[in-house]
Amino acid sequence: MDINGGKGYGVGGAKSGRRVGTADFYRRVPREMTESTKVGVLMSLLAVVVMVILFVAETWAFSRTKINSSIEVDPNGEELLRLNFNVTLYDVHCDFVSVDVWDTLGTNLQNVTKDITKWRLDDQGEKQKFHGRNTEQRAMKHQEHKETLQDIANSNAGELHSTDLSPENMKDFYASHPLAIVDFYAPWCIWCQRLAPTWEKFAEWAKRENVGVGVGKVDCVAHQQLCKDERIMAFPTLRWMEDGKAAMPDYSGDRTVDALLLYAKQRAGEGEDDDEDDGAAKEWEEDHHPGCQVSGHLMVNRVPGNLHMEAKSLHHEINSAMTNLTHRVNHLSFGKPKGPQGHVLGLMPWFGGMPDMIRQANPMKDKFYPTYEFHRAFHHHLKVVASHMDFLFWPDTVVYQILEESQVVMYEEQEIPEIKFLWDMSPMSVSMRKEGRRWYEYVTNLLAIIGGTYTTLGLINATLLKIFKPKRL
Repeated sequence: MDINGGKGYGVGGAKSGRRVGTADFYRRVPREMTESTKVGVLMSLLAVVVMVILFVAETWAFSRTKINSSIEVDPNGEELLRLNFNVTLYDVHCDFVSVDVWDTLGTNLQNVTKDITKWRLDDQGEKQKFHGRNTEQRAMKHQEHKETLQDIANSNAGELHSTDLSPENMKDFYASHPLAIVDFYAPWCIWCQRLAPTWEKFAEWAKRENVGVGVGKVDCVAHQQLCKDERIMAFPTLRWMEDGKAAMPDYSGDRTVDALLLYAKQRAGEGEDDDEDDGAAKEWEEDHHPGCQVSGHLMVNRVPGNLHMEAKSLHHEINSAMTNLTHRVNHLSFGKPKGPQGHVLGLMPWFGGMPDMIRQANPMKDKFYPTYEFHRAFHHHLKVVASHMDFLFWPDTVVYQILEESQVVMYEEQEIPEIKFLWDMSPMSVSMRKEGRRWYEYVTNLLAIIGGTYTTLGLINATLLKIFKPKRL
């Protein structure tokens, strides 16, 4: 008879079962062999609290990323780099603002207009009216005369038709001519010389047709203070005066007798509205303030160069003594303003924080640079360093850091000041990579937290039991 109940197990089977049982790592302790103590309860609660705290801390550390950086030779092989700018000039009219580019390869672009936008400012220095985009200074007609100034004077009993104004006779002139138009000129100015015969002919016809407008002229070389008081920035400046006060804006139409007569009649209220744009009509009713906001972008070579802004005109000579280049840099950066490269700075605070080094991508934002004296201008020196970021959603995202230093430069009296942004590309670049933790490291640490906490507090519990020998619950 089988002593194992007919199941077919012998002595060998029992030994095999015992051998398998020895491999059980999780042997169960019978409940009747355990006991509960007050110290054990406290240690259990403490173990739960510690595990929860360590679990939260480990999960938070796993969700965060670390950004490591290194210096290496810039691998970027692009020939051109995009320069983005937005600058407000508070005392230069949009008609005179010129944007020029120069670099060491010989690039020399004068009065760049492509992808350049200009806005006129109000009396608070804010954008008021759109001046134009990609617009060049329009061609201006200049009337030629066979007669010289001497011939015109000889035909008028040896005197010219317009009135020479000075601080001595200006009040009397304005008192007898409540409405007047005055030519502020410099004898050395070639445009003033070309205008002079036309101006005298215009004065003659204004008297003949009884327009009711006084025509005068001021020599700004002989009367420098007078022209400074009127803030004459360019020669010739043709300014409409009402009761001795300037009524802006200045005339900017064609320099012909017919155009000047039409302008005078319209401003005096005698001319009829003309739908055609003859260059003389102007919205003189609007508030007018000097100042211009210039914005846009340029594709520049990846070599040392500079962007400079100055007062310049195709039909005027700029008065260097009255050029005030006080300005605010609203934005200046390199690289693409949109897409991954442009939006990466806005996203970085949500993905591990923004590194301090990247905050230099637009260091001149909203900085104000005043010049309190004439013949001075700021020069801004920019060191451009490429930063390659291999994280977030786009591989090898490039952001350009800028190290900026600005200083005031003095100019000679005859020189026209310029705002200069001089840049130099660094041959080295910063490479940044995100280093995160693997999922299996996270799981391993969680298991270590659970096991380590349980074991450590178990040892403490055993020690306390031996010392205090607490009573059973």
